[in-house]
Amino acid sequence: MAEALSLTVPKPIDDLAHDVLRLACDRDLKLATAESCTGGLLASLLTDIPGCSHAFERGFVVYTDAAKHELLGVRQSILDIEGAVSEAAALALAQGALDRSQADVVAAITGFTDAGPSPEEEAGLVHFASARRGSSPRHLRMRFGEIGRARVRQAALETALRMMREDILAV
Repeated sequence: MAEALSLTVPKPIDDLAHDVLRLACDRDLKLATAESCTGGLLASLLTDIPGCSHAFERGFVVYTDAAKHELLGVRQSILDIEGAVSEAAALALAQGALDRSQADVVAAITGFTDAGPSPEEEAGLVHFASARRGSSPRHLRMRFGEIGRARVRQAALETALRMMREDILAV
């Protein structure tokens, strides 16, 4: 079985997703995601909650560099020089999601769930960016370590949801 399909969302993450959606609904805000290493799991979680999933406007799953560039306008120079897993890429993903959606709040996730062939591809290194329309995106880098693909993805979901909640509450 694919590891992602065996992912069980822990109650604290599920509760956090409910809270984010409730807050967005209460404030009449729309949400969007730009995801790479989570492969759309955040979008899936935000559309899986009855009664408030209408706050979710759209999600972008941009796993390849070409998708990041074509769908969200991440400059090729960022991808070539900084890399797809970098602060610059995460910030560009968030800004691209804002520019290409009707969302008020966005979260972007790009990272390595497993170690790659080069030292720069550190297992568990994930860059996040979130933004609220009218504000500059903000960045967070997390090093979750070699805890496995599913656990990195869970940790990424929790981190992105916390950032979205902060942006929703920031007025």
